[in-house]
Amino acid sequence: MLVERNQLVLSALQHIFAHDNRFELTGHVESGQAFLEMIGINRANFDIVIVSSKLADMGATKLLTELRHRQAGIRIVIFSNDIGILKQCLHLGAHGFCYQFDDPAVLLDTLIAVANGHLCIPNTDMTKIHQTPLSTLTPREIELLGVLAKGWTNVQIATRMGISENTVKYHLRNLYDKIGVHNRAAAVALFFADIQR
Repeated sequence: MLVERNQLVLSALQHIFAHDNRFELTGHVESGQAFLEMIGINRANFDIVIVSSKLADMGATKLLTELRHRQAGIRIVIFSNDIGILKQCLHLGAHGFCYQFDDPAVLLDTLIAVANGHLCIPNTDMTKIHQTPLSTLTPREIELLGVLAKGWTNVQIATRMGISENTVKYHLRNLYDKIGVHNRAAAVALFFADIQR
């Protein structure tokens, strides 16, 4: 079973499974909520679920949290390009983790291992699993995020930093892209979540 919103990734995975007789793809959904609704009705037609780290409505960690609350007991393999969420996914009950840019054979081997009852994680630099989206920010970007968290307006930030308001907007757009959010509220929420780790 696939839980994946990206149509290109979905198409590639469908192609891979169609050409490997060890696997039968039984279906797919694009959102975490659709998956939760589906397993509420019937989950007997699949053994393993491949979950993308970013779904149409939630991230993989939120879906794993929901599944843990429901004590669903489903074997989950996270399919992600963000190794930074590995530790949290494993803590929340994922059975496997596969990096999206690995060779397809790595994903297939991971699925076989998980199907046989093993925990399967990538061969990776384990120091990376402690990284957060904020760990890659420069001191200036951390400062910018800090004043956002204090509720400062763009004009206040511009005055403090001695730059124009348009330059502030430019820096904010770059900051949002770097930490994977779309607006000020999400950036501030991520900032406070990181502080509380």
